[in-house]
Amino acid sequence: MSESTTAVRAVEQRVRWRAVAIPAEHGGWGLTAEPVLLGLLVAYSWAGVAIGVAAVLAFLVRTPLKLALVDRRRGRRLPRTRLAWRIAAAEVVALAALTSLALAAAGWAWTIALAAAVPLFAIELWFDVRSRGRRLLPELCGAVGITAVAAAIVVAGGASVALAAAVSLVLAARAIASIPFVRTQIERLRHGSAPTAGMYGFQCAGVVVALAATAIERQVAAGAGAVVVLVAIQTIWSRRPVPPARVLGLRQLLLGLAIVVVTALGVRT
Repeated sequence: MSESTTAVRAVEQRVRWRAVAIPAEHGGWGLTAEPVLLGLLVAYSWAGVAIGVAAVLAFLVRTPLKLALVDRRRGRRLPRTRLAWRIAAAEVVALAALTSLALAAAGWAWTIALAAAVPLFAIELWFDVRSRGRRLLPELCGAVGITAVAAAIVVAGGASVALAAAVSLVLAARAIASIPFVRTQIERLRHGSAPTAGMYGFQCAGVVVALAATAIERQVAAGAGAVVVLVAIQTIWSRRPVPPARVLGLRQLLLGLAIVVVTALGVRT
C-alpha cells in the first residue's frame, strides 16, 4: 500500500470519527455550557464540577447514540454504526463514573432536577431517532431540559431548592425566547422572509417564565431582567436585516454568557 493511499485512509478515518463523535449543532455547545457555568458560579462544589462534566459528556454522547439508533431503526449496519456504538459506550461509562462521584460527594437530592427533565430528553430522542431533531419542538425540549443541570449543580453545592429552580427557569426563559428567534432569522436569511407571529409569542413566553423565576426566588431578579433585555434586543433585530449565520451565532453566545454572568452576580450580591 502506497504512502498516499495510507494517508488518504487516515484522513477518511478522522473525518468519519469526527462525524460520529462531534455534534454538528454549534449552538448546542453554548446551551450546554450555560447551565454548567451558572450552576458553578452560584454554588461551586466538586460534586457540581462532576455534574457539569457529565452534562458535557451527555451532550457528546447524543451524537453517536443518535446515529447508532437511526441505523438500527433502518435495519442497516455500516462502518459508522460500529464506531458510533463504541464511542457511545465509552462515553456512557465515563458518564456513569462521574455520576457516581457526584452521588458520593453530594448525595442524591440533585438527581431530582435531572429526573424532572427526563421527559423532555425523551421527546428530543424520539425525534432524533426519526431524523426529525431539527424541528422546533425537540430543539426546545433539549434546550429547556439541559437547564436542569444548573439546578442540579446548585443543589449539589448546598443551596436551596428554590434558588436551584429559579436559576434553571432563567435559562429556560432564555432558551424559549432565543431558539424560535434564531430559527426565524435563519429562515429569513435563506428565503428572504419568514412568519414572525409565532416567534413573538415565544418572546412573550420567555418573559413570563423569567418573571416566574423571580416569583420563586427574588435573588434571580437581575437574571430575569437580563432576559427581558434579551427579548427587547431580539425584537429590534427581528425587524432589521439578518446578519451572516456566523454573526448570528456569536451574538447568541455572547447574550447567553451575559445572562449567566448577570444572574450569578445578582445572586451573589
